[in-house]
Amino acid sequence: MSKLNHLEGGRESTEKLLNEYIDYLMENSDSAHPAWNLEIIRSGKENKWNYIDGCMIRGILSLYDITGDEKYLNFASDFVSGFISDDGTIRTYDVEEKNLDNINPAKNLFTLYDKTGKEKYLKAIKTVRSQVDKMPRTNAGNFWHKNIYPYQVWLDGLYMAQPFYIEYEKRFNDCRNAEDIYNQFCNVEKYMRDSKTGLYYHGYDETKSMYWADPDTGCSRNFWLRAEGWFIMSLVDVLEIMQGMDMKTEFEHLKNMLIDLSEALLKYQDESGLWYQLIALPDLEGNYLETSGTALISAAMLKGVRLGFLPGKFRSIGQKAFYGIIDHRLSKNEDGSPCVTGICLVAGLGGQNHRDGSVSYYLSEPIVKNDAKGVGPLFLAYTEMIR
Repeated sequence: MSKLNHLEGGRESTEKLLNEYIDYLMENSDSAHPAWNLEIIRSGKENKWNYIDGCMIRGILSLYDITGDEKYLNFASDFVSGFISDDGTIRTYDVEEKNLDNINPAKNLFTLYDKTGKEKYLKAIKTVRSQVDKMPRTNAGNFWHKNIYPYQVWLDGLYMAQPFYIEYEKRFNDCRNAEDIYNQFCNVEKYMRDSKTGLYYHGYDETKSMYWADPDTGCSRNFWLRAEGWFIMSLVDVLEIMQGMDMKTEFEHLKNMLIDLSEALLKYQDESGLWYQLIALPDLEGNYLETSGTALISAAMLKGVRLGFLPGKFRSIGQKAFYGIIDHRLSKNEDGSPCVTGICLVAGLGGQNHRDGSVSYYLSEPIVKNDAKGVGPLFLAYTEMIR
């Protein structure tokens, strides 16, 4: 593997520490006991097919892609095989739950099918694809984030579902529904983008009736960093797959959305390289520099520049964000094991805990270490640094 210190702005010890870190996580994880899934660990419940593990496996497969080291592919295949039977059945996954989060781990199945040739992965892809056809939609045409959140669109959901959806369309369906994917992004731009900041609100309620929604716009009240991260990463991943498709006008529009959002994010980057949990309120007491959203933005900007979707200036912005995490959030526990800190465990809108989208709500959620919502994107950024 290329030394990161050979890259512009690199640190000599970074590669060694990150490699130790990923080895530590893999050695202490299997599909039943993922060391990086803090929500499962804290709940004490059985691990299920979930987007958090999907984030981590995507990072691991990215390391395989860049290094060619079979240990990464073997681990990913073994982990995912803990859920997928030979007939393509996915243990603990229910299509009828109609939850966009559950589509995210299926992105990894394309790579696993390509690299292993195992038909169970293709069968599982088709099982998850059947959920797309069942998803309820807003009147404007977007998927509900979950069946339990009617007429709601969350930025998270664009990342969870659209890259899988468009890759399936490109590979297996002659791109028949590609316009649907594009239109869902356009609706997010129309209804969820703030013209003053250029940022996107975390959620949108088409009925404008939820207690967290503005009665005039339907949008939630704040800009949550990880939601911005999910969204910018979804734009880059979808644009990557759209290359070569007969959608030049649509491609250019999404690329301009990516550039505009990147410019907006640039205005809020802290000197440390990180961004704040409540991105547009850097001076707010109690606000903090958050790891997972920073990692997602770093990975998206670095990848966007590499693929030619973003101007070259964003490479240094992505690098600054990556090294901000390395310098301020990568450390070691008392027992000498490596860890990444400063990760918001979870944030959402509505639900049993009456999550109201307020400033106090976003700052009340637990801050943890070693959770895959931060670690997985960090390894995506790491592989982009190596590239």
